[in-house]
Amino acid sequence: MNRYKFLFITTIILAAVFSRLLPHPPNFTPIAAIALFGGSYFTNRNLAFAVPLAAMFISDLIIGLHSLLFVVYISFAAIVLMGFKLRGKRSPLRIGLAAVSSSVIFFITTNFGVWFLGSFYPKTIDGLLACYIAAIPFFQNNLMGDLFYSTVLFGSFELMRRYVPVLQEAEKTS
Repeated sequence: MNRYKFLFITTIILAAVFSRLLPHPPNFTPIAAIALFGGSYFTNRNLAFAVPLAAMFISDLIIGLHSLLFVVYISFAAIVLMGFKLRGKRSPLRIGLAAVSSSVIFFITTNFGVWFLGSFYPKTIDGLLACYIAAIPFFQNNLMGDLFYSTVLFGSFELMRRYVPVLQEAEKTS
């Protein structure tokens, strides 16, 4: 990956992370879209994880750390892996399906963490179901945010790639 492409991708990710600091509806954030985008475009697998996770960590230092950070980052890493599957096969449909899948992964993982690690819900099947049911309104915002930010991230990069020759470097899918 040439350095211009690296800098552009990193800048897009940092801009999305910055949007976490602006007022927004609950869970309408770029979290999954950043992971999906990083996994899809960074040819170096270490960078695909490091840049989005580091950017998230920096914004979490500003927003505030919490006890479920590990669970959020695990779901984030799983979404980066999903982004790897998009490499060389990106289309609006595939990106949309990956964004929806990202929302589902985030919802299942983080709410299981809330139930398992927290004390608000009893450690029973009924408690787990109650946790997931209570989180449904947040899932709607999460899904809308993931679709919106995936469109912005993938769309802006593809648009720029059409007009900026240095960004048109052929992709390596290792």
